Amino acid sequence: MSAKTEIRKGNGRLPKRQLGELISIGPAMLRDFQLMGIRSVAELARQNPLRMYEKMERATGQRQDPCVLDTFCAAVAQARNPRLAAEKCQWWWWSRRRKKRSNDVKKKRMKDKKKRRGLAEERGEIAENH
Repeated sequence: MSAKTEIRKGNGRLPKRQLGELISIGPAMLRDFQLMGIRSVAELARQNPLRMYEKMERATGQRQDPCVLDTFCAAVAQARNPRLAAEKCQWWWWSRRRKKRSNDVKKKRMKDKKKRRGLAEERGEIAENH
């Protein structure tokens, strides 16, 4: 049995996990955590992934790939829930979620824009050029 799944006898709790044991977390991400002062799974569990992403951009002076945000989301979710569903431990699950939300926001903005345009036309605020 691995350290991730072995349960301590008696109290039913999982053993203390290390950052490097989290799924989707490799050497580069461990260096990023260190740069941000995150040294344990317990510290990671208290973080906000979006704030971590913004902090990384400030710390490096460079724009970070959005997949870094997705990895932060996966890591924080695992840190908060050691029994997280396997698919949610993968950064790409969070990437699909982020992209879906982004598309939903874009669709809503387009719908709202069309609605405002329609209302403006009804009030005669937009001259029809056609």
